[in-house]
Amino acid sequence: MSEYGSDHELQEETLSNPDVVTKYKAASKIVNGALAAVIEACKPGAKVVEICEKADSLMNDCVGHYSPLHDNTAELKEGDLVKIDLGCHIDGYIAQAAHSLVVASDPAAPKSGEVAPVLGKIAEAYGCNLVDGVMTYEMTRFVIDAQKAVLQKPSPDMKVDECEFEEGEVYAIDIIVTTGEGKPKVLDEKETTVYKRAMEVQYQLKMKASRELLSEVGKKYPTMLFSLRGVEAKQARFGLVECLNHGLLAAYPVTYEKDGDVVAHIKGTVLLMPSGSDRITSAPLQPLQSDKSVEDEEIKALLATSLKNKKKKKKADKEAAPAQA
Repeated sequence: MSEYGSDHELQEETLSNPDVVTKYKAASKIVNGALAAVIEACKPGAKVVEICEKADSLMNDCVGHYSPLHDNTAELKEGDLVKIDLGCHIDGYIAQAAHSLVVASDPAAPKSGEVAPVLGKIAEAYGCNLVDGVMTYEMTRFVIDAQKAVLQKPSPDMKVDECEFEEGEVYAIDIIVTTGEGKPKVLDEKETTVYKRAMEVQYQLKMKASRELLSEVGKKYPTMLFSLRGVEAKQARFGLVECLNHGLLAAYPVTYEKDGDVVAHIKGTVLLMPSGSDRITSAPLQPLQSDKSVEDEEIKALLATSLKNKKKKKKADKEAAPAQA
């Protein structure tokens, strides 16, 4: 990031620069294409690790960060609710997306949906709960979790400062809902394979394996999340514990709701443009039906709101345009 640069350089990295918008859109095309490919690969009998080589994928009561290593043999089953979460960047400008789908032999066959990508009262209207700890983050160049954040479910134990959305900002809007209580837990710390470099922490590591691991991370994933599956020097993984103990890496543990609960995840990258909000990453939703619906008129009106700003009429058609002589 150019926190060390001039105001002019910072200006050049915002959405006011058409080249920056182009890079976000290019990244979003890659993400949308990868998302479509992963969705296509989610068939009964497909090996999860093979799908994860395209993107991280999550199943049923699993909430997030499940990215198994090569020796994992788990397969998808008919009826599994799969969560796909992926992202990429072009020159540091990041696009992220997440999608949920029911695994089916015939993907065109409608299925009864249990969850929907909704917030607050909307989730309640569908008999669901929002999952604790899920954040919508502002993103800046090379940074997936910048200063501004919105907590989807504030609680006494977890709060964030209020902020105002401003034109020119970019957000990864992240929504996770569950049929359970929304209080996921780590069942096995050994399942954790996703990490991120803590750039603000420095420490002189003692073990050679630790130094090799940190060096590879610094070259390949200096500011982004990564899976151990992508670390080429396998022996370097032995240095993971020392890196974690000294705060050089932040762990993203795999969390679960209770057995039998169902979790759905939706994420989209949104550019706050002068013309309105522009969602640049998405995938078509499956034709699902719910036996519940939103009854609150205020919420219905909110759901019907367009993301785009209405175009203002040109000053009453320029004062009814005076007749030409």
